[in-house]
Amino acid sequence: MRDTDSLKRNRPQLSLHVPEPAYRPGDTPDFSSIAVPAAGEVPRPDIGVAPADIAGLATSLVRVLDDRHQAVGPWDPKLDADTLRKILRDMVTVRIFDDRMYRAQRQGKTSFYMKATGEEAIACAAAAALDRDDMNFPTYRQQGLLIARGYPLTEMMCQIYSNKGDKLRGRQLPIMYSSPDHGFFTISGNLGTQFPQAVGWAMASAIKGDSRIAVGWIGDGATAEGDFHAAATFAAVYNAPAILCVVNNQWAISSFSGIAGAERATFAQRAIGYGIPGLRVDGNDALAVFAAIRWAADRARSNSGPTLIEFFTYRAEGHSTSDDPSGYRPTEEAKAWPFGDPVERLKAHLLALGEWDGERHEAMVKELDAEIRAAQKEAEKQGILPEQGKENVESIFDDVYAEVPWHLAEQRDELRQERQG
Repeated sequence: MRDTDSLKRNRPQLSLHVPEPAYRPGDTPDFSSIAVPAAGEVPRPDIGVAPADIAGLATSLVRVLDDRHQAVGPWDPKLDADTLRKILRDMVTVRIFDDRMYRAQRQGKTSFYMKATGEEAIACAAAAALDRDDMNFPTYRQQGLLIARGYPLTEMMCQIYSNKGDKLRGRQLPIMYSSPDHGFFTISGNLGTQFPQAVGWAMASAIKGDSRIAVGWIGDGATAEGDFHAAATFAAVYNAPAILCVVNNQWAISSFSGIAGAERATFAQRAIGYGIPGLRVDGNDALAVFAAIRWAADRARSNSGPTLIEFFTYRAEGHSTSDDPSGYRPTEEAKAWPFGDPVERLKAHLLALGEWDGERHEAMVKELDAEIRAAQKEAEKQGILPEQGKENVESIFDDVYAEVPWHLAEQRDELRQERQG
């Protein structure tokens, strides 16, 4: 025993590695360590390719727009000018909408809001690449999916205000929209659950012999939850017609992506272990986003199975209106991000094509600003959150059970009698 104890004492002490971001408040951010491959250098495989044959796409980066704002390489989707202008318009709409609703929250008109600043290209270009009937299972920064598909801005605002015009009747946290008619499934407040929901919907579509596919959306932080593993396993085993999108914006609230495993591998590399294709894409390049989503959609529709896509981007502002990012990262970090502003990049591409100009852009911004202000006025006519009272409070018992159980019916009747005096 003594010899054994002596050996143990001579062993090195065990220790844990706790991931830390490279920069904290007060530091000067420097992203020069991030490899920025030239646009157009990543190969585009056939949609029927074996996942093992494209493992390199999980560590490279699909990019289409080069430094001269030209679309280059095999992933260039060769979009017409009208489609490009539509995507740009949707992206600008999201940005202005976000700014208006952020101000509304700061003015006390609602309790909560989450902006998609810096990530607009991901949802808006994805919407353009998908069929209108495909179903998205979003997280809370894909409002661009609804905007791109023409969902009324006033109705989005009514949901944010939880007022009389809220079709969800105040059942959801502000910004957790739901519109299956627009291919936008109800947002799950419990993060991660939307991923297996998407795969289940895709499996059901295949079982019914349908032609619609599902798209699941998740953030980098939520990939550390068991729901991610369950979704990827079912998608791989049953060859589900699904696209699994990971929006890696570097931060999950106040913890950076290394906490979820980004120091060890890319999020796209996780696909390799499940035997499905993994693509890593420049999330600030609208054309690269469109091309990757279209490739994965075509693959799913041809019964070649699911694809995992990591959109490499940066959350330019706070996690939500409840978050102050200056407490955990440098204030200038967003400006140092090497992949630029997605809105400005697409605008520059259209300018380079001769299909856009500064005057038209300024006119569009003014038009959209007026449209969003008008929608806000209409929404606020139906009330803002602090004004909501107790009228029709008994409706809390509705939409829960197909048949209201006796004990809840009893409570509902008691409430009605109390309110009637």
